[in-house]
Amino acid sequence: MLFFARVRLRADRPPAVPSTRRPFPYMATRRKLAPGEGFKVTYILPDGEKKVVYAKEGWNLLDLAHANNIELEGACEGSLACSTCHLILDQKHYDQLEEPCDEENDMLDLAFGLTETSRLGCQVVMTPELDDIFVRIPSATRNIKDF
Repeated sequence: MLFFARVRLRADRPPAVPSTRRPFPYMATRRKLAPGEGFKVTYILPDGEKKVVYAKEGWNLLDLAHANNIELEGACEGSLACSTCHLILDQKHYDQLEEPCDEENDMLDLAFGLTETSRLGCQVVMTPELDDIFVRIPSATRNIKDF
């Protein structure tokens, strides 16, 4: 699906071109959900602090982190071109997810601190089965653009 940027047409500027960037699902309201309004997600920050947030079905963990001011890079904005949104999930919820696709596995191979339950936050979409998930943010990220 393509989205068009809103741009005022001027004689010296070409018309807007289609963008492949997907819209964030939380952008419409920008309202954080209150307890009981969605699925509970507990982010464990690199310093050990826990931050509990709530998500609607269909939101992914990268977008949810950004909507709640949780520091998670996501350099490629969810296009499966980096590993900077690498997260470590709890085993119970990891087992309920589908296997990662080949592209995600390729990016995970580049991730810092890879574990058996590692996933990319942009690829984990919230469902009722993931309610009360615990997600650890690694202490560092590795961006291939830095090499």
